Amino acid sequence: MKKSTKRAVIAVAAAGTLTLAGLATAQAGQDGPSRASEGSCGGTGISSTLLDIEYTNGQLNSGIPNLTTTHATAPDASYVVPSGTDHAVAHKVTLGDPGYVSDGAPRSESATNDVHEGKFVVGDEQRYEFSVLLKDWETWESGESESGDIIFQGKHAGGNLPSFYLMTKRNSIAFRSPTLNLQSTVVGDFRPHLGQWMHFRVDVKWTDDDTGSYKVSTRMPGESAYTLRQTYANVKTFHPVNPADFGYLKWGLYRPGQTLAKGDVPTRIVHHDDIRVLDLSQG
Repeated sequence: MKKSTKRAVIAVAAAGTLTLAGLATAQAGQDGPSRASEGSCGGTGISSTLLDIEYTNGQLNSGIPNLTTTHATAPDASYVVPSGTDHAVAHKVTLGDPGYVSDGAPRSESATNDVHEGKFVVGDEQRYEFSVLLKDWETWESGESESGDIIFQGKHAGGNLPSFYLMTKRNSIAFRSPTLNLQSTVVGDFRPHLGQWMHFRVDVKWTDDDTGSYKVSTRMPGESAYTLRQTYANVKTFHPVNPADFGYLKWGLYRPGQTLAKGDVPTRIVHHDDIRVLDLSQG
């Protein structure tokens, strides 16, 4: 896969917007105190890119200190795979196997809960981009669970529900905000694109009142530009059920409500690459 953001990585490093020294100061603890709560995570750097995770070096944490890789214990719950001229990250979940259970549920995910540049707070305006490939994906059949496989989340700390997530649902991909009870299909049928890289963009204005917004766009294989698929305006986007000072990103595979007893697909694998966080407040 040709990386579309290589020049952006070089520019960010040159500008000093994202440095390993800066990342090393991230607070420890997924739900503990965070310096993100002291002000906007947007920063004042020259570049609008806050975080760029490309797995170029072949490491599970992409060379970023404190990036959570997975809490699942199976050796292949998360691993790096070749992708074009470099690498991507794979997450695997097999139902009924305790090695693929994390925090009491069948899932394997990476997360920015301990990376300052990967956190968001009230007042931030940020863009989240990621690429996803559904690997050897068995398509949905009638009678199987319809709960869907979650592949990307904007999560609140403190064990809260996500602010938003994207999930495979039947043979489509949907955007959902569970607390607001919002849901829309953003990819009507992913079956023609199985084994290919699909690209997603979510713009969020983080507010704790009704002035926030979500904008969801996609760039499918063969397309040169993103297409806006759904907008939710004048909504409360930072809405933790329990107190929380910050939110963060998660990507991988989470299979809520699915079991072998229901006849669900036993094993699923998803690849992710080009995870980016950009500051939109800079214009």
